[in-house]
Amino acid sequence: MGTVVLSGTAVLVILGFGNHTWWLAAVALLFLYVRHGRGGTPSAGGAQPGAPTTYQAYRERRDRQAKWERRYRRERPFEARRQEREKSG
Repeated sequence: MGTVVLSGTAVLVILGFGNHTWWLAAVALLFLYVRHGRGGTPSAGGAQPGAPTTYQAYRERRDRQAKWERRYRRERPFEARRQEREKSG
């Protein structure tokens, strides 16, 4: 993807010699690439960042989350009920 962005930027810079608006487009393209493109999404076969890689890791993460949710409901019953009402209503 980086090669496509860099070659597209080069084309926009070359076009910019005739119309300076293309230079602004090149700068915008580079800005968006640096801001969102680099390492933003994994490759097609890769896992999401933070996602468990094995079923055992998934189960541990799920059980840990359930434990924290039970603790939250136990320690803050009124807030938990309010959140449930908002979610269902």
